[in-house]
Amino acid sequence: MTRRLQIILGPTAVGKTDFSISRALEVGSPVISCDSRQLYMNMSIGTAVPTEAQLSAVKHHFIQTVPVDAHYTAGDYEQDALELVGTLFEEGHETLVMTGGSMLYIDAVCNGLDRMPEADPVLRAELWARFHESGVDPLAEQLKGLDPLTYSQIDIRNPQRVIRALEGCLVSGRPFSSFKSGGGKKRDFVIEKIGLIRSREELYSRIDARVLSMMEAGLVDEVRSLLPYRDCQALQTVGYREIFDYLDGKIPLEEAVRLIQRNTRHYAKKQLTWWRRDPSIRWIDL
Repeated sequence: MTRRLQIILGPTAVGKTDFSISRALEVGSPVISCDSRQLYMNMSIGTAVPTEAQLSAVKHHFIQTVPVDAHYTAGDYEQDALELVGTLFEEGHETLVMTGGSMLYIDAVCNGLDRMPEADPVLRAELWARFHESGVDPLAEQLKGLDPLTYSQIDIRNPQRVIRALEGCLVSGRPFSSFKSGGGKKRDFVIEKIGLIRSREELYSRIDARVLSMMEAGLVDEVRSLLPYRDCQALQTVGYREIFDYLDGKIPLEEAVRLIQRNTRHYAKKQLTWWRRDPSIRWIDL
C-alpha cells in the first residue's frame, strides 16, 4: 500500500476550501488545514475559516485549535501535523488531503525545518520596542542590509517575521537564510502537490469581493474584540493590522478596506512567486 498525502495549495481566495472538500470526499479523507492563521481561535472572519456547512461536509483538523495568544511556530505545526498524518495512516487511510496557503507550513511538512539560531528574549524585546516606537520599516531595512535573500522572500509588512529573521542575524552573526540547508527530510509517505490557479483578473476580483464580505460579516467587531491581544503573533497579519489602524483613528474605514484588498493581492502574488519555483507542483487552472 502506498500512503499518499495530497496537498492542495494556491493563493488566497483561489478556491482551495471547496476543491479540497470535494477531493477529500472522493478519497474518504478528512481535510487537514495547513493555514497559519485559521488555526487560531476567535479569528474566524478575518482568516476566512470554512463555513459551518463546509465544516460539516467533512471533518477538518487544525481549524481554530490554538489560543490567539499562544506562540505557535511552523516547527510546532510540523510536529503536530506529522503526528496526525501518522495516526490517520495507521487508522487505514491510504490518501490524505491537506490544504492551505501558508508557504512555510507546507514546506515544513514536505521538507522539514532546519535548526534555527537560539532565541534571545532580551534582544527580541528590544526589537519589538523599536517596532512599537518606529514601525516595521526601519527593522526591515536593517534586515535587508544583513540578509537581502530573506528580505526578498518574507512578508516585510509582518513584524513578527521581520523581527524573527533580524534576531537570527544579530544573534548568529550570519544571514538568517544561511540556516536553511534545503536538503529536506525524508518522509515515509508520498507527497503530491496540487496547485490551484485562476487568471490574475479573476483572482483579484475574488479577493476584493471576499474582503467586502468579511466587512459585511462583522470584521470590525471581531478585530475590536481582539484589541487586548493586538501585539500577539497571530494578529500580525493582513486584515487585522489595517482594522487596528482604523480603530486607532489613523485611517478612515474606507481606506482600511482598500488597504486590506491591496495587501491581500500583494500576498497572493508572493504566494505564487514562491510556489512557481517548485517543479513538483501539478497546476490546475480553475
